[in-house]
Amino acid sequence: MLTGLQIRTLSTCVKTLRKVSPNDLKSKIKGVSSQHWLSRQLSDPYVEKAKRMNYRCRSAFKLVEIDDRFKILHPGHVVVDCGASPGSWTQVAVKRVNSDGANQTLAKGTVCSIDKQHIYPIEGAVIFGNMDFTAPESQKSLTDFLNDEKVHAVLSDMAPNATGIRELDNENMLKLCYAVLRFAVQVSRKEASVLVKMWQCGSTKKLEADMARFYDNVKVVKPNSSRMDSAEIFLLGRNFKGLKDS
Repeated sequence: MLTGLQIRTLSTCVKTLRKVSPNDLKSKIKGVSSQHWLSRQLSDPYVEKAKRMNYRCRSAFKLVEIDDRFKILHPGHVVVDCGASPGSWTQVAVKRVNSDGANQTLAKGTVCSIDKQHIYPIEGAVIFGNMDFTAPESQKSLTDFLNDEKVHAVLSDMAPNATGIRELDNENMLKLCYAVLRFAVQVSRKEASVLVKMWQCGSTKKLEADMARFYDNVKVVKPNSSRMDSAEIFLLGRNFKGLKDS
């Protein structure tokens, strides 16, 4: 049997719990998450460096590092940037292939950028905003614009919206990677490159093996600017072999 003190204590606890709504709990959790994100951003040297160099976000340095090391972008190249928003990879690609014509002594390239979200204009880039890259009609818009011109590099920093279920998130990420790979082998010229973001999981080796069917050299790359606590990696396929005529 409960004592008078226990009954009063239990009553107080019930009243307290009634005052805490699910939204309150969500806001508290979100607040902690936001504080962690803000703390990480403030201590991240690449965030400040991106501001100084006028890049739209820190992810620009991932492509900078990879291209500095493997030389996949050159003046005059044709590049497709998949999942490009907010546009930092596009900014890097524009300068590397000279699609803005800033250097009149070098060949002028072409950069096409596509994303579900709106992409603010970038000089030297052809923007396909509010378009789902994985949709057939979106890819047709890209190929129609290219008008049979073959591509030197297909880039993807895409990632699916996280569900919190690791197996499902990995599956969705893998689907995006294969969508990029299928598109790349259809539009690329021989010796072209493809670069896709992937998460480290059990399917990484299979994707790597499937890429090797079409590219002479496939490497897993983790640039320094990719946070160490992140599961993201990049798979780089170089020297596209071309598709055999049936």
